[in-house]
Amino acid sequence: MAGKPTYQVDPRVDDYIDALPDWQQDICRQVRDIVHDVDPEVVETIKRTVQPYFVLDGNICALLAAKDHVNVFLYDGGIVPDPHGIITAGHENKTARTVSYRRDESINVAALSAMFAQIVADNRAGGWRKLKRER
Repeated sequence: MAGKPTYQVDPRVDDYIDALPDWQQDICRQVRDIVHDVDPEVVETIKRTVQPYFVLDGNICALLAAKDHVNVFLYDGGIVPDPHGIITAGHENKTARTVSYRRDESINVAALSAMFAQIVADNRAGGWRKLKRER
């Protein structure tokens, strides 16, 4: 990591990331920085026993490292636009979609930041479930 984070960390999230191979640590730390950069009020926690979640008035995203990639689950109910086509799975999922990153793949920071910002805005407006009902 380039320096000490400027946001409140949950040591359990550090433990999760630190146990991963270096390339997965890099991806997880980048995603962690991006979601915190979107809104300083984002809180990180552990849910489902070991999985890092980032929340603000509801879930924003979660991290899950697999053997050959890292999944970033976006909790948006499929309503956040994806103009850059970064969603890799879950297109028809009613709760969350996934962006997967493999070794040596770069993160489209602008696209991921925009999606996180929209999820935060939707959460603050009552959440994607409420927004879907109103549409």
